Amino acid sequence: MLAIINTGCANINSVRFAFERLGQSPAVITAPEQLARYDRAILPGVGHAAIAIERLQALGWQQTLLDYERPLLGICLGMQLLCEHSAEGQVSCLGKIPGQVQALDVGPLPSPHMGWNTIQLQQEHPLTQGLRPQEHLYFVHSFAHSTNTATLAQCHYGERFSAIVAKDNVAGMQFHPERSAHVGARLLQNFINWQP
Repeated sequence: MLAIINTGCANINSVRFAFERLGQSPAVITAPEQLARYDRAILPGVGHAAIAIERLQALGWQQTLLDYERPLLGICLGMQLLCEHSAEGQVSCLGKIPGQVQALDVGPLPSPHMGWNTIQLQQEHPLTQGLRPQEHLYFVHSFAHSTNTATLAQCHYGERFSAIVAKDNVAGMQFHPERSAHVGARLLQNFINWQP
């Protein structure tokens, strides 16, 4: 059973519809004590990292997410919240994924990084199964995880950054798989199948 965590910091419906198209019936949960009933969970997010972390703490989610040992996927800001630290508000995050989130150095390019871009695979992993070189995915962000050993796939926009990360039972996707057509659907199916 799949849970989508609603902390009030994301468009939950687009994520729910994406999983429904894959034949899933995800539950949208709003209380930390509900999470233990589910085999895997999604943490979506949009907005400002400092505000989102403050909200997670106020609603009692921080320790629950730290203790969760089943597959957990962060999307966009949700991925960044799973990392160690974010420069967006200079806040400590959950620390489930090693590494820092920094403002993208985009140079003369528009910010935020918004639209379709290609990703390059860095490591073989069940989450990236079936992906071909230079797949296109849909991004909307101005902060990103610096590439490191947790990076499964990277993207380039002004500089290189992590597009997909994973460590143990926790993974993150900087792009929006729910808005990324058949490639995003494949990645969400990979998450459904993932047995870390």
